[in-house]
Amino acid sequence: EVQLQASGGGLVQAGGSLRLSCAASGLTFDDYAIGWFRQAPGKEREVVSCVSTSDRTTYVADSVKGRFTISSDNAKNTVYLQMNDLKPEDTSVYYCAAGSDLSRIVAGFAGYWGQGTLVTVSS
Repeated sequence: EVQLQASGGGLVQAGGSLRLSCAASGLTFDDYAIGWFRQAPGKEREVVSCVSTSDRTTYVADSVKGRFTISSDNAKNTVYLQMNDLKPEDTSVYYCAAGSDLSRIVAGFAGYWGQGTLVTVSS
């Protein structure tokens, strides 16, 4: 059974940092691209950042560029999202997902989704 376990969310003040983790199991990690998405209440889901675990190619949305960094630890089957200089508009439920390649996961086509982790940024 494939599982994606997202963790690391919480409450932080504006300007603060959090690191989200997405631990994958039940799949061949190197065969997938892993992406972080977020969805705020009343808004559509949006892609945040994605990484190809095979060649470490990344995608970062313009809205978080320069503030968020995605990385992959293939030895731990885990992808991290380091979020710095958080803003109130970053408040969302963050989800990780696995897809067959980077372009597909960036487009939101994922074979597997994890449960969300809530990030709340206070002003």
